[in-house]
Amino acid sequence: MRIFGKVRHRPSASWRQATDRAFTLIGDGRYEDAGALLTRAADMEPWLSESWFNLALLHKFRHDWEQARAAGLRAVALLDRETGAPDWWNVGIAATALQDWPLARRAWQAYGLKVPTEGSPSAEPTGMALGSAAVRLSPEGEAEVVWGRRLDPARIEVLSIPLPSSGRRWGEVVLHDGVPHGERITAAGADGGTRAFPVFDEIELWAPSPVPTWVVLLEAATEDDRDALERLAADAGFAAEDWSSSVRLLCRTCSESRMPSDEGDGEHMDPHDHSEPGHPGPLGHRTAGSGSLWVPERECGIAAPSALVRGLLDGWVADSPDTREWRDLEEVC
Repeated sequence: MRIFGKVRHRPSASWRQATDRAFTLIGDGRYEDAGALLTRAADMEPWLSESWFNLALLHKFRHDWEQARAAGLRAVALLDRETGAPDWWNVGIAATALQDWPLARRAWQAYGLKVPTEGSPSAEPTGMALGSAAVRLSPEGEAEVVWGRRLDPARIEVLSIPLPSSGRRWGEVVLHDGVPHGERITAAGADGGTRAFPVFDEIELWAPSPVPTWVVLLEAATEDDRDALERLAADAGFAAEDWSSSVRLLCRTCSESRMPSDEGDGEHMDPHDHSEPGHPGPLGHRTAGSGSLWVPERECGIAAPSALVRGLLDGWVADSPDTREWRDLEEVC
């Protein structure tokens, strides 16, 4: 098979050695040294799409989106298959990071995804109806898995209220990697079935949220009282989340595996919580947290503007003053 007048062949031993060494260095976080080796490999075998795919991966790890786009485009120009190549997915991520919407549309279509054609070709590729997913914030640090809505194949809008340690807020949009790193399993409905949702790793913050995160201690006599605050916040266009029941600690292996999203509720210890005092594991948000034993004191996260949050809490108490109280409101992110 000839590409641009060259015969396609297997990469040389020198190319393989340089590439293998480069990915070892990438695993150690030595991106500069890895870049020198991958550049040398591309010079050895410029007709291999893999040479440029590897460089595009490196630039993605470094968040150098201009270089990732350039290397990715060289990779796809050398492809010998029409659809489904991961090279196009990397181009789509880089194009999304740069808000190069015509190229993002082209990348998703070339990968084999259906992209709505209505609207301007230069507009964001919205309306792909990709549904819900989970995203792991700060995957290399104190990882926290939250729930969100997929805007397109590379972006998720965060719908959980992240803990302040993540540095993220409700309503933010994060750029995420293309390969899922685990799953969360939820009940699908009355038929007793289940649904699986992929967990993607965050790459970087794409769009910040102006809405601050607050933590407050509630006295909620029943689950219905707690639920009433969450509904009140949602009706106002914001969010409240009972962290006491929705957040659990997991070991990294469990966090990155196929996990029931609500396993471990109730009075029994979560079998996947392998954290030790002083050494917590990755955090995860359940889809719904309700146990057999209700404790009225709840730690709740609220995402709302400062001008609204106290009025929202006061209104919640006023609806049932005998069963509801709040105290110790603090802005945390």
